[in-house]
Amino acid sequence: MSHSVKIALYAFLAVGLLLCTWGFLNRFHGSTDVPPEDPVPPTEEPVPAEKRDGTGAMMAYGALALVMMVGLGLMIAYDMSRYFAAKTEEFIFADGGEGARDPDYDEAEHVWANGEYLDAIQLMRDYLKRHPSHQFAALRIAEIYEKDLGNHLAAALEYEQILQQRLPAERWGWSAIHLANLYSGKLGKADQAEALLRRIINEYGQTAAARKARERLGEPEPAPRVAPPPGGPQDDASHLPPGFRPKKG
Repeated sequence: MSHSVKIALYAFLAVGLLLCTWGFLNRFHGSTDVPPEDPVPPTEEPVPAEKRDGTGAMMAYGALALVMMVGLGLMIAYDMSRYFAAKTEEFIFADGGEGARDPDYDEAEHVWANGEYLDAIQLMRDYLKRHPSHQFAALRIAEIYEKDLGNHLAAALEYEQILQQRLPAERWGWSAIHLANLYSGKLGKADQAEALLRRIINEYGQTAAARKARERLGEPEPAPRVAPPPGGPQDDASHLPPGFRPKKG
C-alpha cells in the first residue's frame, strides 16, 4: 500500500468514526429525552417505538462506528508493529553506535547527506577495510545501493558478501531476510528467496529472523520441546551395557 493511499484510508476511517459516533450520540440523547406525545387516535395504526425514538438509526450509527473503530485499530496495530520491528532491527544492526562515534564514519555519512552517494560508498569501503568487524558499514553500503541509487543487484551482491562473514545469529538472519526481500521483489528470483528463507529456518531456527522466515513461507511455529519425565525406562537402563535391558517384575 502506497503512503498516500494509507493516509487517505486513515483520514476516511478517522472522519467516518467521528461522524458515526456523533450520529450515535445524537440519536441516543434524542431517544432518552423525548417530549410527551399526543395520544394516538384509535382509528390510526400505532407507530412502532423504534421509529418514534430513532433506535434503528442509533443502532446503525453504532454498528458503523464499531466497524470504523476496528478498521482504524487494525491499521494502527499493523503500522506500530512494523515500526517497532524496524527499530529492533536497526538496533541489532547498529553495533551499539560504534560508527556514529568514529570521525571517519561520520565523514562518510556527511558526504551521503550531501547527496554524493558513490563517494560515501567509497569512504565506507575504506572504513570497512580498517575495521572489518564493523559490518554495519557494509549494511549501510547495501542500503545506499538499494534506496538511494536504486541498484538492487548491487545491493544484493553486498548482502551476499555480508552473509559470508561470521556474524551473530540474529544479525545474519536479518541480513538474509533483507536479501530474500530483494530476491523475491525487484530481482524476481523467487526460488533463491525461498531457499534463503529455508536456510534461515534450518540454521538459525530459534531467532526472530527465523520466525519472520516461517511467516513469509506460511509455516507454523514449531511446538516447544518437552523433556521426558525423569525415572522413565531410558533412565533405568542408562547405566547398563549395550544390549542389556532392566529386569522386569
